[in-house]
Amino acid sequence: MVNEGFYEIIYRRRDVRAQFSGEPVDPEVLGRVLAAANAAPSVGMSQPWDFILVEETGVRFAFAEHVEQERIAFANLLEGERLATFERIKIEGIMDSSLGIVVTYDSRRGAPAVLGRNTIDDAGLYSVCLAIENLWLAATCEGMGVGWVSFYKESYLSELIGLPEHVRPIAWLCFGPVTHLEETPDLERLGWQGRRSLDNRVFYNRYGLREGLDRWGLGS
Repeated sequence: MVNEGFYEIIYRRRDVRAQFSGEPVDPEVLGRVLAAANAAPSVGMSQPWDFILVEETGVRFAFAEHVEQERIAFANLLEGERLATFERIKIEGIMDSSLGIVVTYDSRRGAPAVLGRNTIDDAGLYSVCLAIENLWLAATCEGMGVGWVSFYKESYLSELIGLPEHVRPIAWLCFGPVTHLEETPDLERLGWQGRRSLDNRVFYNRYGLREGLDRWGLGS
């Protein structure tokens, strides 16, 4: 039986920036969301993630200032219509959201012989991304919003929250209740990039080859 509710959550999930209400987070909701993240699969069952909850205003403000400087640096690479489009886009909700969640990657977790990571070292990093996606879908199910902040230097964030040298910050996630979730993702709605369809993105046996896909109902 198809679980339509699950697919609805996938398509309803949004990268939230401007829709945070700032209302308190229910501890039980946060616990369920983090438990869902922690249930993600990981290479060699290493579970190389940790979650740092950031509430302190000073830390959040310092990070927001750093992110703004990085936003300006990126804007300086743009010109004309592309710059005008970018200036309309809000890139973060650090101070607007109720909570910051920093998700980290500890490459030493399960080392030195992590089953399944001996030939693809990045498999550990992929595991953390799976935990983040679990967190995001669970948050959407709970009516919470999540926004992934990516305009920062890892070294700055690591020092700001006191990470050991071997632990990487993979994501600062803005988290909390929202007024609503947009029907259309911000970057698409504001004209930065449209969503690409599945057409011409599925190949058969070799990259670039589509002949034979019709047996899967995907065209040729």
